[in-house]
Amino acid sequence: MSAGLIGRKVGMTRIFDDSGAAVSVTVIEAGPCPVVQVKTAATDNYSAIQLAYGARKRANRPTQGHFAKAEAEPSRHLREFRVDDTSEFSQGQVLDVEAVFAEGEYVDVAGITKGRGFAGVVKKFDFRGGDGSHGGEKDLRRGGSIGTSATPSRVVKGRKMPGHFGHARHTVQNLKVMHLDAEKNLLVVSGSVPGPSGGVVLISKAVKRGNA
Repeated sequence: MSAGLIGRKVGMTRIFDDSGAAVSVTVIEAGPCPVVQVKTAATDNYSAIQLAYGARKRANRPTQGHFAKAEAEPSRHLREFRVDDTSEFSQGQVLDVEAVFAEGEYVDVAGITKGRGFAGVVKKFDFRGGDGSHGGEKDLRRGGSIGTSATPSRVVKGRKMPGHFGHARHTVQNLKVMHLDAEKNLLVVSGSVPGPSGGVVLISKAVKRGNA
């Protein structure tokens, strides 16, 4: 089974491995996620499953009908996961952490990063800034010259400039599953994942690292 799960970032903590070393980890509440729709190459030109997550108080008629086909309650979040073989999945099936993941394997986690608002180049791109002496006090956090000389006499496209920072989809790859709690639907992965505590994340098998 190569699908993923929708989850919620609970927060960060640390655990100690067998050698006694402290490892920073992120706790994720992953699933359970009902399979709302199964898409096949014959009907949709690609193979995927649609998973749902999160309680929802209200839903319009079309949404209610969509979930009713899978005999599931309307949920707040719907996401698709591409799969090679859909024969392992059925509409109405519920996936949890124990069915999809295992301790010791590696996963990719995608989420929306924290929004930082309008930021300058020092904060957004880690620019060095100007000198703190010799008349450079006025340019401490400025980006400096952005233009060119007479050729081509314009600002080149792609120049790093101040602007909106954060609140963008980001994926962290190759995080090791350190612990799995099937009873509480918790997944403990090494390192950090994008977004604030309580943010929705997508957990899937690592694409650049083979899992045993």
